[in-house]
Amino acid sequence: MTKRSLVYPLLAGAVLVSAWMTADPADAQAPAVDASARDGNGVVAPDVYRIGPEDMLQVSVWKNDALTRTVPVRPDGKISLPLVNDVQAAGRTALELRDDLVQKLTEYIPSPEVSVIVSDVRSFKVSVMGEVVHPGRFELKSWTTVLDVLALAGGFTQFATRSRIVILRPERTTMKRIPFNYNKLAGEQENFYLRNGDIVLVP
Repeated sequence: MTKRSLVYPLLAGAVLVSAWMTADPADAQAPAVDASARDGNGVVAPDVYRIGPEDMLQVSVWKNDALTRTVPVRPDGKISLPLVNDVQAAGRTALELRDDLVQKLTEYIPSPEVSVIVSDVRSFKVSVMGEVVHPGRFELKSWTTVLDVLALAGGFTQFATRSRIVILRPERTTMKRIPFNYNKLAGEQENFYLRNGDIVLVP
């Protein structure tokens, strides 16, 4: 982690999910709706955290020390565990991954009780480029707004065009351009939350 990392406590409901369960379909957790999808560019912080590559996960199986361990999420988005081998983790919440592990382990263990905790967030990264004091890539620990990241980058240089900031957001094979006018923050412009992989360009 770099000295520029934003170290905030993680919201308990967003990441530290440790709920024990057995392989009962009635206990399955319905996928949560990402709040940023309901609120345009993300004026409201997302209400779930989705696992990403490089995150560290603590997987616990009750009364089974051989399967209880802390594992990294690989660059391909998967984790490796005994019996179940490779399991897709990236893009899922801790609860969704837990449900999948319970289903897979049921073939080997009767009524497995599993918990999944994101013990260390390492995948949430954004970049700031252009006319800021300290341009670079920042590893974040919580939902962060455009202004927060600009502050991490040391603020604007004297040459910055504050009305023409652009956020580049990866969306599959394209990059979505989101304009951000710093000069209109008190009026039309909303200070929205960034997503993993966003690039803030300050001309």
